[in-house]
Amino acid sequence: MKCIYLDYNATTPVDPRVLEAMLPYLRDRFGNASSKTHPYGWAAAEAVEAAREQVASILGASPREVVFTSGATEANNIAILGLFPPAPAGPKRQVITQATEHHAVLDTVQELERRGFEVAVLRPDAYGRVSAEQVREAITDRTLLVSIMAAQNEIGTVSPLAEIGAACKRAGVLFHTDAAQAVGKVPIDVERMGIDLLSLSGHKFYAPKGVGALYVRSREPRVKLSSLQHGGGQEKGIRPGTLNVPGIAGIGEACRLARAELPIEAPRLRALRDRLHAAIVSRLDGIRRNGHPEESLPGTLNLSFEGVDGAALLVSLPELAVSSGSACTTGSAEPSYVLKAIGVPDRLALATVRFGVGRFTSEEDADTAADRVVAAVARLRAQMASVAGGT
Repeated sequence: MKCIYLDYNATTPVDPRVLEAMLPYLRDRFGNASSKTHPYGWAAAEAVEAAREQVASILGASPREVVFTSGATEANNIAILGLFPPAPAGPKRQVITQATEHHAVLDTVQELERRGFEVAVLRPDAYGRVSAEQVREAITDRTLLVSIMAAQNEIGTVSPLAEIGAACKRAGVLFHTDAAQAVGKVPIDVERMGIDLLSLSGHKFYAPKGVGALYVRSREPRVKLSSLQHGGGQEKGIRPGTLNVPGIAGIGEACRLARAELPIEAPRLRALRDRLHAAIVSRLDGIRRNGHPEESLPGTLNLSFEGVDGAALLVSLPELAVSSGSACTTGSAEPSYVLKAIGVPDRLALATVRFGVGRFTSEEDADTAADRVVAAVARLRAQMASVAGGT
């Protein structure tokens, strides 16, 4: 039985063109990018610098501002923990974030709190958005950093980055964004948006797992980070360790492809998402759509189904690769903290499915998925009605 993949928010397949760009550095050009005395090392170093330019291009940044990491989680840790000293030692001791951040940010700021720093957690609106006004009101003379994600990984809501960035600039506060879900899906421009630090992860946009990057502003203002690790001094000492050259070549090519294809791909994904949504809600009632209806990722659809058990619904959809929310919390029996933060009742939060369409999703896939979901929900509701009637 064919399983239709609709979990592109969790991870994406490696694009065949990305794999082709990686293969030479897994075969003949296997050198260490830090080896400066022979052609193997030179070829590896050239690949790294070419990829650095490609990553910088999709962000509107300079190549010297790109630091390669193992992914967005590591980049988030470096950006946040690397900005603060080991313990409070001055007036700047506060970080501002929001309740719906990924755990890679929430857990990191909690570590700062354990060290004695101040953490302010903003509540988003019913669509999962924190406004620039909320950020402006939360900033004090103790604030060093604001960290607001570019796009929410469960519900797809896109943050007003340019407005938040402007508020931070006026207050002289640094602005970090976890852009793991946004890069390659919506336009990102670190200059226009006033972003000082940005984290991204390759496996969210058709590069391999285990490679990501951190953008670090180099001027106006220059951001200085302390390394969380010690080693050979690679990546300006911010992220030491032997570079993953094949993965870096892959993320560079993925950035090149995403930048070139975004004007066509984003509308296509939005149409597929809307097609899937329409095909479900036209045949079922009692459905809540979570997230912003307009300012959202083009391929993300988060639906709560009244009158069904979420776990039973997922089990009833063996032909679909979908999830109940973030891949990092899927095993939890508790309602999604993201959905709770935007006011979704527990009964609905526990009956929620996240659909993620992507580069290799077809209209036939969307239509088939809608058919399967409609049939499964109707069947489960009938069973629950039968049990209720019997009691």
